[in-house]
Amino acid sequence: MVRVWDRVVRSFHWALVLSFVTAWFTSHSAEDVHHWAGYAAAALVAMRLLWAVLGTPYARFSQFVRDPVTVLRYLSAIASGREARYIGHNPAGGAMVIALIAVMGSTALTGWLMTTDAYFGVSWVEAAHSLAAHGLLLLVFLHIGGVALASFRHRENLVRAMITGRKRKAGPVDIA
Repeated sequence: MVRVWDRVVRSFHWALVLSFVTAWFTSHSAEDVHHWAGYAAAALVAMRLLWAVLGTPYARFSQFVRDPVTVLRYLSAIASGREARYIGHNPAGGAMVIALIAVMGSTALTGWLMTTDAYFGVSWVEAAHSLAAHGLLLLVFLHIGGVALASFRHRENLVRAMITGRKRKAGPVDIA
């Protein structure tokens, strides 16, 4: 086994899951809790952006952000059942990280805007917040599906890896 996900990445991941679930289920029932869950998500996103530059090797943007052509090639390989196993994020997973961070950030930003004097009650801000939150839920389901598919295809429990930080060492055809 090899250490891939450091404590910061793992803590960020599960804290973001908790803040999103809390915000989702309190959106119409507990305004203060909903707001604090959103603030927590915003702080987590800011921290993750910093860690993506200064963190450990597998946490860095330079390790998992790939160009669109590489991501599309990887998605095509998934469709044909020929995708490579990556020790860190695969190209589709890296793209999902960026999408989740961007949409979580926009959800938090529009949510905060709704609490300001300038944008309180402004319909387009409310619509943008709702659209971002629902888009985020869709991305979460796609993320879970991708994790399940990769776990099945590569015979590796990625949920456990995000808990322990460890994955199976790279084999001869794996990409470290």
